[in-house]
Amino acid sequence: MKNPKVKFIGGGLIIVAALTWLGVAGFQESKAYYITVNEFRHSESSFHGKNVKVAGDVVEGSIDRKDNQLEFVIAHEGESLKVQYVGKALVPDTFKDGAKAVVEGQMGQGGTFQAKHIEAKCSSKYEAEYEKKAKPVDLRKVTS
Repeated sequence: MKNPKVKFIGGGLIIVAALTWLGVAGFQESKAYYITVNEFRHSESSFHGKNVKVAGDVVEGSIDRKDNQLEFVIAHEGESLKVQYVGKALVPDTFKDGAKAVVEGQMGQGGTFQAKHIEAKCSSKYEAEYEKKAKPVDLRKVTS
């Protein structure tokens, strides 16, 4: 009969190896590249079947909301990408014509990008408004 310590150590090594493999495989699957529409269009075939994050500006007048579905077009440097989002999650309030958006998903069969997640970046107008309203503070007058 073999030593029980050897069996215990062997079993522990198998469990640790399996958990490590599952962790690495899960991390590789959840990775998403962050590229612009222009970069995506020029290397589209290399991203086939991969989860990708694509950034661009929402084209004016392209947003079409239907029931639980949202279709729109994002563009960057002369290239455009039609996006379809079907989800229960709410679309951000800052998502509108001309907004900078990041969509995450995969290219679909019909040439439409199937987004699982949408992010809308804040417009620079908010930064300008903040700068107008912000008043400089004289630190010499501030007491502890």
